[in-house]
Amino acid sequence: MMRSTSNKKLVLVTGATGYVGGRLVPALLESGYKVRILVRDADRVKGRSWINQVEVSVGDVFEPETLKLAMKGVHSAYYMIHSMMDSSEFHERDLIAARNFGTAARESQVARIIYLGGLGEPESDLSPHLRSRQETGEVLRQSGVPVTEFRAAIIVGSGSISFEMIRYLTERLPVMICPQWVYTRVQPIGIRNVLEYMVAAIDTPESAGKIIEIGGEDVLTYGDMMRQYAEVRGLNRVLIPVPVLTPRLSSHWVHWITPIPSQIAQPLIEGLRNEVILHNDQARSIFPQVKPMDYRRAVERALNRLQAGSIESRWSDSLSSSQGDVPSVVLTNQEGMILERRQMLIDAPADLVYQEFSALGGDRGWLYMDWAWQLRGVIDRIFGGVGMRRGRRDPGDLRVGDALDFWRVEYVEYASKIRLRAEMKVPGDAWLQFEVSPDKYRRSHLVQTAYFAPKGLAGFLYWYVLYPVHSLVFSGLIKTIAQRSVNAAETDQRFAYPDSLDKAVKVPIQSRDDINR
Repeated sequence: MMRSTSNKKLVLVTGATGYVGGRLVPALLESGYKVRILVRDADRVKGRSWINQVEVSVGDVFEPETLKLAMKGVHSAYYMIHSMMDSSEFHERDLIAARNFGTAARESQVARIIYLGGLGEPESDLSPHLRSRQETGEVLRQSGVPVTEFRAAIIVGSGSISFEMIRYLTERLPVMICPQWVYTRVQPIGIRNVLEYMVAAIDTPESAGKIIEIGGEDVLTYGDMMRQYAEVRGLNRVLIPVPVLTPRLSSHWVHWITPIPSQIAQPLIEGLRNEVILHNDQARSIFPQVKPMDYRRAVERALNRLQAGSIESRWSDSLSSSQGDVPSVVLTNQEGMILERRQMLIDAPADLVYQEFSALGGDRGWLYMDWAWQLRGVIDRIFGGVGMRRGRRDPGDLRVGDALDFWRVEYVEYASKIRLRAEMKVPGDAWLQFEVSPDKYRRSHLVQTAYFAPKGLAGFLYWYVLYPVHSLVFSGLIKTIAQRSVNAAETDQRFAYPDSLDKAVKVPIQSRDDINR
């Protein structure tokens, strides 16, 4: 996205576990900057693809003494901290945090603070959330450190909370009852453009001390955005306006239809009453190299993350190891995709475990409830799909592009990982991935993940109606792979069990790291 340079300025990024901050870090690294991140818990960033390329400073903006070390030698500091809760308590805490950060930056002689705030006319009746974001920028400026404050409306990208609300509402509701805020004008911007502006600001002195409004090519209503999203996805949607539906009622509606909880949805929806569009072209004159994209293109780019090439990084900010003991089964919704992950520790070497799951299908079958897999193939054939007749090219070897029953092999890493993409008839896109890695006790950590990107309401109904069956099949499958691996290890002279371990150990995993570790 951005050309690598030889720039060696050290920059500090806060909010690296958040949506924009988590994407800003690799963008800065790609542009040649040295990056330090400030986190309250270092475990929250374990497993990130960039973690070995950055400095990690543990601290808290509410503990000023911890900021001194984080700021040492820093040229520019990105302030990406802001709560979504709508209360005076959170508002005051935001201002205290910004004041502490600004003071530490001044005392450490930081050259610039770069902040991403919210678009909206300050003189208008801004929602408490939008006004708080703008007041946070003002507190940062009071520190005396030059501040570049970008103000943006909806950021279009898979994982952005505003865009995810539009995505889920449009996907799940063929007919939408739309309150007045759906017809408020807004100027959305793609996450790619946001990152381009934020990275370019460091070496653009003209941006220092300025409030810069940034947006995409289009001025739309939220209804327009839903319609265009539906068009890109090939969905037919009907919007019915209603005269009243308070933010509180709307937030409960959003709570039940989307993964966004009502306490976060309410301040977000409160802000939707404000028209948020650009009133000048200052961004274009200061950053002529940034070419804002239109909304449709930004949506297409966001939806491309549903394709398998992006699966590896899709869940990087959702599963952390700081939550203590976790169950061996995780079912969640992330960025428009449903994820079911099962994990096991197995007393067998990783290469034997790999041999078990890489040999699935074909004449060997699917090990557990094979009759159910065969039945699914028959149903697929009835509806014109490929069914299970294709088998597999080789009983033990897999390579990218192979047909495997009603799957297609999409990724192979020998003795480590395979990913299969479904080619049966389903209302959406589906993948099944197996990954194995050794641990220090000569056991193997097996992760079996099913992904489903539903298309419309039919996709969600398909997943949840069939989930009891899928859960039974996937649970039995990983257990059977584990037991067969242990049996194989018992006859393998390369592997000897430590006396302190029982065979076929199956325990909950203590951490949930990123899939692509």
